[in-house]
Amino acid sequence: MAVPPAPGPRTRVLQLVGNAIVGGTEHCVLRLLERLPRERFECTVLCPFEGEFSARLRALGIEVLPVAMPPGPPPAASVRLAATLMRRRAVDVVHSHLPNAHRLAALAGRLAGRPVLATVHSLEPDPVDLALHRGAGTHLAVVCRPSYRHALGRGAHPARLHLLPNGVDGAVFRPARSRAGPLRRRLGIPPEAPLAGFVGRLSWEKGPDLFLHAVRAARRDAPHAHFVLVGEGPMRQELQAAIERGGLADCTHLAGLQSDMPAVYAELDLLASTSRSEAMPLAVLEAMACGLPVLGIGVGALPELIVPGATGWLVEPGELPALAARLGEGLRAPHALAAMGAQARQRALGHFALEHGVRRAAALLERLAGTRSGLPGLHAPGCEARTAHPPIPAPPSPGRSAEA
Repeated sequence: MAVPPAPGPRTRVLQLVGNAIVGGTEHCVLRLLERLPRERFECTVLCPFEGEFSARLRALGIEVLPVAMPPGPPPAASVRLAATLMRRRAVDVVHSHLPNAHRLAALAGRLAGRPVLATVHSLEPDPVDLALHRGAGTHLAVVCRPSYRHALGRGAHPARLHLLPNGVDGAVFRPARSRAGPLRRRLGIPPEAPLAGFVGRLSWEKGPDLFLHAVRAARRDAPHAHFVLVGEGPMRQELQAAIERGGLADCTHLAGLQSDMPAVYAELDLLASTSRSEAMPLAVLEAMACGLPVLGIGVGALPELIVPGATGWLVEPGELPALAARLGEGLRAPHALAAMGAQARQRALGHFALEHGVRRAAALLERLAGTRSGLPGLHAPGCEARTAHPPIPAPPSPGRSAEA
């Protein structure tokens, strides 16, 4: 009987994460590390402090070490510690997230002679990231095509720039309608009331004030509808004052942070994404996978995600009357919302499933690990031929199937 070949050595990855809250970036890291095949990868994580994020990583069996990562230049002690760890653990490739981690990874990776991949989760790379990318030879990964174009336009090296779109787990985020769930009960929202939601940090770039602007006008078209903002942030008090000043307190609710987001999406009828600046928002992917149509302002990857008239609606930045009109129209048409939500799930899982993204990331990490035979900390000669990124399908034109 043939003996199966012995498994090859695992790729050792050092992940550097510049924060340790459980926000969008940290969720992306958690989902990646949870699904990277253990027989192929061995991961260690550096983050700036202990908290829920480090606890969740340790629950996955991943070693976590706290290392100082201030917002400015990384401390020399942190650079030495990270470089020493790379050498002693025989790390093959370094993967960083958030600007402060990118800076530490670039310097320590260069010192230790390890290839570095910096994933940019925002729409545009930080100027310092780009300077380090060019000077230290790091690789950049971005999460959507607009980010890819921004990076190229600002001087990123085409052979060291990669597109790794965000993905969503369709087994966790799936349709499960609930008209009388805990969120509605706590906020006093009747089961029969249409409910539109905003999910995100309550900060200027996410546009929660634009959501409230749309609510004021949409309420005239959908007088029985309710509206909820899920999240926390520096604008909370300002938003609360605007709700009271605008006479919206009977229908508009600040729900705060929620730990069970699939349950939250189950109680909504549609999601509104009103960001002024965005890359590829997880909340939109999650809502679509849960069978919700999305009303979005067309920034970042929103035009790649939403098929107007099929999986939701898009309005141009600055078109606040159109945003309000679409919100009111949508809440008056529950049957249309259900049909659009079904197509939204098809598009999310057909083109942005998490397993596809994990496979791409795994293949890239393994390939970069093989460049250690090239220049220390730089991409190896000959990599250019293997850097083609997988395309993201453009949304079909109105009237075509979302899966066309």
